[in-house]
Amino acid sequence: MVRVGVFALQGDVSEHVAVLTKLGCEVKYVRNPKDLDGLDRLIIPGGESTVFAKLSHGNNLDKKICERVQSGMPIFGTCAGMILMSKGIVGFPNQPTWGLMDIKVKRNAYGRQLQSSIEDIEVSGIGKMSVAFIRAPIITSIGDGVEILAKDGKNNIILAKEKNMLAGAFHPEITGETRLHEFFLAM
Repeated sequence: MVRVGVFALQGDVSEHVAVLTKLGCEVKYVRNPKDLDGLDRLIIPGGESTVFAKLSHGNNLDKKICERVQSGMPIFGTCAGMILMSKGIVGFPNQPTWGLMDIKVKRNAYGRQLQSSIEDIEVSGIGKMSVAFIRAPIITSIGDGVEILAKDGKNNIILAKEKNMLAGAFHPEITGETRLHEFFLAM
C-alpha cells in the first residue's frame, strides 16, 4: 500500500485525502517534519501560499520536505502547492518559495475568488478532465528539464512535471477527478 502524506497546516486537505482514500492509499496528515518519516509521496494542496511558507518554515517542515524531494520522494502541488514548489513568483520577488521545481509562476492569474470556475482541460497522456480554478496561478517560465503536460485556452501553462515533481495550477480533487492523482501515484 502506498503511503501518501498531505501537507495539512492549511488548505483543501480533506478533498485530497478523500481522493487518495478512494484510490486505496494509506494517508497521513503532515504537520511537522517527523510526519514525513515513512512516506512514499507528498501532496501540497491549494490554500494560501504565504501562510504555507510561514507555517512550514516555523517548524523546519519546509527544509525536511525539500530534503525528501531532492532525495527522490515524489511531490504533487496543486495551486498554492505549485507556487511553493516554484523558483519564484512574478511580481512578488520577496515571497519565499521552496525552489524545488524549475518554474516561475504568476499568482491569481485567473482573477479573484469570484472568478473561480470549473473547466475542461486536456492533459497529455491522460485526456480531458474537469478541474476547478480558484484564484489559480499560471506557470510563466520553465527550465530545460520541465515537461509541459497541459495548457489552458489562452496557451498558459497550467500543469508541468520535472523528475519526481508534478505541479498544477488547478484543483482536480474538488471535482472528484482521480486520474491526475493516479498519474502521480504511478510516478
